[in-house]
Amino acid sequence: MKPGKALFITALLWLFLGAGAFFSDALSLVWLFAGLILLPVIAADALFLYFLVDRLEVKRELPITLAQGANAKARIDIKRGQRPMLPFKITLFDLYPEGMECRDFPAVIDRKLFSTNSTIHFDYTLIPKERGFWFFRGVEILLASPLRFWNLKAFHKCESAGRTYPDFTKIKAAAGVELRGLLEMTGIKNIRRRGQGMEFRNLRDYQEGDSIRDIDWRATSRRRRIDGGAKLIIREYQEEQDQQVLFLLDSGYRLHRREGERMQFDSALEAVLLLSWVSLKHGDSVSVGTFGNVRRWIYPRKGLSTFPRLMNGLCDIFSAPVPSSPFSCLEDALARLKRRTFIILISNFREEDGESLSWILKRIEKRHLLLLVSLREKESETLSARKPLNADEALETAAAFSYLASRKALYQHWEHLGLLTLETSAGGLSSALINRYLQVKRSGKL
Repeated sequence: MKPGKALFITALLWLFLGAGAFFSDALSLVWLFAGLILLPVIAADALFLYFLVDRLEVKRELPITLAQGANAKARIDIKRGQRPMLPFKITLFDLYPEGMECRDFPAVIDRKLFSTNSTIHFDYTLIPKERGFWFFRGVEILLASPLRFWNLKAFHKCESAGRTYPDFTKIKAAAGVELRGLLEMTGIKNIRRRGQGMEFRNLRDYQEGDSIRDIDWRATSRRRRIDGGAKLIIREYQEEQDQQVLFLLDSGYRLHRREGERMQFDSALEAVLLLSWVSLKHGDSVSVGTFGNVRRWIYPRKGLSTFPRLMNGLCDIFSAPVPSSPFSCLEDALARLKRRTFIILISNFREEDGESLSWILKRIEKRHLLLLVSLREKESETLSARKPLNADEALETAAAFSYLASRKALYQHWEHLGLLTLETSAGGLSSALINRYLQVKRSGKL
């Protein structure tokens, strides 16, 4: 229980009256009797609030899944309890998480509404600013005494929990008009695929030009021509109709860089989700691995029903300024992969990565197709392009230019080795990834 605003004002007036009592005996008597009267009134007001005023009952209604940055409707139901008297002022506070924004609190509830209804519904709007798990621990109600001398804070353990996902509708809309047409495609047809596994299709008669290795000798022995001779039967195979796509996403210091109002990692994560959806829509199986701040592996599955599983597995991952090793990530991925895979590694590669990745890249290119995606550094590009005004700025410009030149030489070296590379800004990552994925699908490199 805390003193209210009315108590502070009353005490201040009583003190001023006491100051005037030094100059007048009449005022001193008024001051004394006012104090004697106020003391029991203030005490009675506190006892009335503590023992007779209803604490009310509270219940919250809120969806368990929210979209990042999208308005979410919530409701708090306030119900009368067992005590006879209502508070003379009701102020409501919902203890929502730090990752959300709400401008509807504190909210003053009109006590007259209880005269017609035993339950009051208070609707408000939340805006989730951060993705991941969230938890509401309760609701606080500030109850005022009849004379407003005291306020009593009542805590109601009204817990709610759920997740905030990236707003996939906005992600698709941000991909652009041209790409939205590509996203509606159900698959890419009539493309020669290079999958290592072969699926049995059917049996048929031998035709000139067929390989002897495809003859099914058991089926041949069971079938004879009319003249008694053997009729060769061929086992016909078809290449696997789906490929496997693996995303390896760096959650360490390399992508823990702000570009505009967002972190580069957040843009990369949204690009992974968008291309995952496109890949699943094209019949491919998708898996995701993260390294750096969070190490996580989501096993490959296909079908659009897999997409919610990917959202659940990635919504609570954030970057941090911690070390990250693309080499260790690739080594771990090679140990897990059992079939040919299109590996998309998203990070920020630098000159020192050329030596550390050199020998493992040769192992990868024998069985898999690797795309190395590196996000640009706007600060370095800005420094290298500016006109220096003094010696210090000239040194900074030269260093930035040399740094970017070494990065470009590294990517050219990888391309010379037959690897796929992609350097783009965080804002253009989604469209660049989808275009490169479709190019690979059309080329039949998988």
